[in-house]
Amino acid sequence: MELKTIKKTTKELELEITGENETLLNPITEVLFGFEEVDYTSYLTDHPESNKRRLYIRVNKGNPEDMLKKAVKKLEDEIKTFSKNFEGKSKSKK
Repeated sequence: MELKTIKKTTKELELEITGENETLLNPITEVLFGFEEVDYTSYLTDHPESNKRRLYIRVNKGNPEDMLKKAVKKLEDEIKTFSKNFEGKSKSKK
């Protein structure tokens, strides 16, 4: 995966992400939508077969980079919890 900053202001962040698709970007935008500091977020693609996507974040308060870091951390924690619960469940079936 390769990240390139397209636009960066105090309220907006737009990144070009090469080598990733909706599998990663959809959960990130879903989490971002849950933050009251985030005014708008979306991911875009120029063409369905393109391996480049753009992630756009606009905040009404705070810093868009901080919001992205917060969203990624939240997803990381959710995946760890899922993994822990799944491992516990599969061990109890043995």
